[in-house]
Amino acid sequence: MDYKKTNAATTTITRDVETFKEKVGNVYGALVILSKRSNQINQEIKEELTAKLEEFATTHDNLEEIFENREQIEISKYYERLPKPANIAIQELLDDKVYFRKPEEENKLI
Repeated sequence: MDYKKTNAATTTITRDVETFKEKVGNVYGALVILSKRSNQINQEIKEELTAKLEEFATTHDNLEEIFENREQIEISKYYERLPKPANIAIQELLDDKVYFRKPEEENKLI
């Protein structure tokens, strides 16, 4: 997923807790959902960054290559400018893009 195209905030924004309560049912459940989704997003970004930086990995250390590798620096700057995973998770929850289920409600149906 291209997280640069998300409309998540890159800075900290004060949120109304009631919006999370309306989406999930209670605030603590929303925090658990946001935490798990944030960890998933962080893992995806980390794997993508690692794969891109492996292209520039060398077996020998050459001081000149370290300072001249502009592509690697640009890739790192790109990932530094991305919104934080927690902000992306919050925006996904507010946009109803996060799927979650409540096992206690499923057990009542049985």
